[in-house]
Amino acid sequence: MTTHNILFKTVTYFGNTKCIYQMTIEAFRNLALSFPTTTEQPHFEKTSFRINKKIFATLDEKSGNACLKLDEVSQSVYSATAPGFIYPVKNKWGKQGWTIVELANIELTIASEMLQLSLELLERKPRPRSQKD
Repeated sequence: MTTHNILFKTVTYFGNTKCIYQMTIEAFRNLALSFPTTTEQPHFEKTSFRINKKIFATLDEKSGNACLKLDEVSQSVYSATAPGFIYPVKNKWGKQGWTIVELANIELTIASEMLQLSLELLERKPRPRSQKD
């Protein structure tokens, strides 16, 4: 069932069945662009979402995956909550916090939380001297 580009999915955890809101590519894009001053730009074969020219997320529409920058603790926690669906990028970028999210397998609320954390991490990072006012 599709409503306003959000999919509903029935899942069963430990014998309890519930309906969840599943993240879609279009919903992810809309959510990323909902943050003030966010811009959408090409980034190689992907789409990037930026604030002040700094990337906080990318979207690969072909694979249905997003990539977000998280701190080490958040990356570990989210990877443990959805192993196989949320995991570090398999190179030095993963060690820097970049995390793959398979959107079709993730609840909208989880992806939303992760986007917010990625944005907060970007905003906490000090700008280089040449960019300061």
